[in-house]
Amino acid sequence: MKRRTLLHTLAGATAGLLPGAAALAQSSPGKPIKLIVGYSPGGAVDIIARAVGQQLQASLGQPVIVDNKPGAGTNLAIRALIDSPPDGSTLMLAANALAANVSLYQPAPYDLQRDITPVSFVGRVPVVLAINAASEHRSLAQFIAAAKAKPNALNYGSPGNGSTPHLAIELFERAAGIQLTHVPYKGGSQAITDVIGGHVQAVAVNALEVQPHVRSGKLRVLTVLTAARTPIFPEVPSVAEAGFAGFEASVWYGLVGPAHMAPALVARLHAEVQRALGAEEVKSRLASAGGEVQPGSTEMFATLLASERARYEKLIREARIQPD
Repeated sequence: MKRRTLLHTLAGATAGLLPGAAALAQSSPGKPIKLIVGYSPGGAVDIIARAVGQQLQASLGQPVIVDNKPGAGTNLAIRALIDSPPDGSTLMLAANALAANVSLYQPAPYDLQRDITPVSFVGRVPVVLAINAASEHRSLAQFIAAAKAKPNALNYGSPGNGSTPHLAIELFERAAGIQLTHVPYKGGSQAITDVIGGHVQAVAVNALEVQPHVRSGKLRVLTVLTAARTPIFPEVPSVAEAGFAGFEASVWYGLVGPAHMAPALVARLHAEVQRALGAEEVKSRLASAGGEVQPGSTEMFATLLASERARYEKLIREARIQPD
């Protein structure tokens, strides 16, 4: 009788210790985990997803396959995630568009709170404002002064209407009390080319995209739109140093899943992502994209998503921003 009681006790204790593993097993050990990316291969999100995926594959003991689904401003990828079973077999490495698209596209393509499960924040890459190296504007202060003297006379290119750099500069215009003319492109490369060629006066993109052109002496970064300087451009003042303390506009990345994921499964995946962020390979991959890892709780990430959704909703409504 004592032996039987002991076995029942041990069985109950073991079941209590393994809810995350049991939930994760719903995708079966031999079944690959699909990690969706809403962008083409080779970009920053893809690079980071592959680095994190490799670490998760090692720690979870099951294949992690990156599935690139570009299109419709990442809405195709988000829809694929939402339509997936909540068993941990399908996840997504998302960026700012996840929070912005519910306001940018009408009718809203999804409900952020109802359809998405936040799992873990991953990191940030700063947005920069860069100009032609031969420009007369030698500092952000001079650029702002010129913009105030002649509203809408200065223009800037971005990767497109509703892109994170576009929204970042719209927010900055309000903070600085200036009006610029936005020139949307289908990606950052052509915008950068036109600034170098003198056709556009400035460009807003993530730090990684302008790095080679800054090194070659063709572009100059006026500011990094973050609270602190970035290691990729240590000589460039942050926007806070330029007098805009409390303002920040960066590209952020986080892991999300479909709705109704079991809390134990979310906790297990969150713990594995946090472990992955400590790996030197992940840190170096994110650094190569111009950013840094930022560990944090699932609750912190959920709060960020809610605050970003509200911030973008207000901006998109007031500025009447339309997607490309």
